[in-house]
Amino acid sequence: MDIKTEFEKLFDQKPEVTAVAPGRVNLVGEHVDFLDGFVLPFALKDVTTAAIAKNDLGVIRISSTNRDETIFEIPVAKIEPLTGEPWTRYPIGVIWSLGIKVGLDILIDSKVPIGAGLSSSAALECAVGTALNSLFNLELSLPQLALATQKAENVYVGMPCGIMDQSVSLMGVEGQALLLDCRDLSTQHIPFDIEPHDLDLLVIDTQVHHALVDGGYAERRASCEKAIEILGIPSLREISVEDFVAQKSKMDETTYIRAFHAVTEMRRVLDSVVALRAEDFTTFGRIITECHQSLRDNYTISCPELDVAVEIALANGSLGSRLIGGGYGGSAISLNKKSDTEKIKNEISKAFAAHGFKAPRFFTSLPSSGARLI
Repeated sequence: MDIKTEFEKLFDQKPEVTAVAPGRVNLVGEHVDFLDGFVLPFALKDVTTAAIAKNDLGVIRISSTNRDETIFEIPVAKIEPLTGEPWTRYPIGVIWSLGIKVGLDILIDSKVPIGAGLSSSAALECAVGTALNSLFNLELSLPQLALATQKAENVYVGMPCGIMDQSVSLMGVEGQALLLDCRDLSTQHIPFDIEPHDLDLLVIDTQVHHALVDGGYAERRASCEKAIEILGIPSLREISVEDFVAQKSKMDETTYIRAFHAVTEMRRVLDSVVALRAEDFTTFGRIITECHQSLRDNYTISCPELDVAVEIALANGSLGSRLIGGGYGGSAISLNKKSDTEKIKNEISKAFAAHGFKAPRFFTSLPSSGARLI
């Protein structure tokens, strides 16, 4: 049954508007979007769909095809940050952020793996935001909609994420990665056309589900902000790696290594753009491996499953591999020759079994389109 038919069955009316928005893979630029940094993600082909119609009941009614058709209800007058069931806070937060104060019926269908580091939350927010932007003729630009959906996650959900995930979910273009300047939301599309080079981008879902609404993410963000305050600079993008290292003595060790990740990661993004424009995938692979090492050793957000996946991929021909997303679980990526993909998958599966880990899932992905009405 398609989502529009399911919607009518649940709510006894047809949806007025339906939109989809994709998850994302971030090639490089991890944990710097909240620091005015540069990031280089692309939109997945996997999408979340939101079907929406107004109702005259003064309540928000939300259901998901992924959750046994249970309908959650909340009066419009009682919407305020941190209210609602945990998963419903993402769509309700968008309603709150956009200032909509009428009853709505919403049905969600998600094909983006949850907890896999592929930004299922942003896909949900952006599908709802895109639908509401049309339903209420808000005429928000894509950057404005990205900021509104980010506000929903920051304030309503309580997750201090940056702007990257929402931006690429809204602005992704088929065949292109998105170079996003998180300071002013300016973008450039960078070709990521690996098929003619017989390359795959393998996504390795460790099936270790992460939860980011905890102290880990916020604590690391606070460390970077502490470094900015100590150094007396507007943001970490304002200082070179060399100048940052020269001022190490001003910071405690934890503050230093976490901010060191951010400063070097911003450089890695810009170096990656140069490599991709030159179709130098060997250099690009080396850069993303360096990113993993920094996330593991400096930002300390890896986990045994992610480290094993990356180690085994690199040992079996990968040009580069790293964890993606928030860390503590989720997925890794591996850039490799197509001829090596099956071997890498098999060796990772064997290594996971040997370590007693849950069996991983694998898929390949290429850049796809951003949010849109259907």
